[in-house]
Amino acid sequence: IRIKISTKMQPEKHAIQETSFELPGQTGFYRGKVRDVYTIQQDKLVMVASDRIPAFDHILPRPIPYKGQVLNQIATHFLQATADIVPNWLDSVPDPNVAIGKACTPYRVEMVIRGYLVGHAWRTYQAGERTLCGVTLPEGMQENEAFPEPIITPATKAEEGHDEDISREDIIKQGIVSEADYLQLEQYTRALFQRGTEMAAERGLILVDTKYEFGQKDGQIYLIDEIHTPDSSRYFYADGYTERLARGEHQKQLSKEFVREWLMAHGFQGKEGQVMPEM
Repeated sequence: IRIKISTKMQPEKHAIQETSFELPGQTGFYRGKVRDVYTIQQDKLVMVASDRIPAFDHILPRPIPYKGQVLNQIATHFLQATADIVPNWLDSVPDPNVAIGKACTPYRVEMVIRGYLVGHAWRTYQAGERTLCGVTLPEGMQENEAFPEPIITPATKAEEGHDEDISREDIIKQGIVSEADYLQLEQYTRALFQRGTEMAAERGLILVDTKYEFGQKDGQIYLIDEIHTPDSSRYFYADGYTERLARGEHQKQLSKEFVREWLMAHGFQGKEGQVMPEM
């Protein structure tokens, strides 16, 4: 597939806010929070990683130049590095912003896995709750502390609006995913997180939490979308982690949490009636 990128430009030079291709054999189009997804003859997907940045399931008004190609290339790196654990959707990357691969039927859950008490899990814990997605959280933990072992806290995959926390029991009970498939998704999730943790450690980082999405094609489960990117994951710097934890200080991290914190400080959490401020 040869395409000439024609984008709706923002004042920021080179920023890709959105695309509007008409590709040979195109049978569908979907604009996600970050990616513009083109379906080719119901069999292939062409994903264009834009420079949009979402938070609280809303798109910030201004894109970040080159964010999309960095995102796409990080995702490609980790998909290739984990292909021995689970087959994935990716076939080729013909452009820094573009990935082409298999069109799979997505499972309607995101497999969120957390190694540390931070972000949404910490906000839940701080509110006095000790159960998250059916998982019991230990008493006496502090922010940024490691769980005894990583916990899986799934979320339903919403086409519009907020993804919602859900337990393993409810996923199976409601028939969202069969029990056999869900247990396999959990197994893949833990193995992927272990590999990501090892790769992060080689670079002086701690993989704190992340999420994986899976789909099915011809009876085969595939890992789909991005993995281990700053959009889907949170990293701490390993150097100084223990000392900062002991002092109760914020951790030095690589993630979108600073965006969320800035938005919350400006009165926005994606709730009804709130207006997204311009960053």
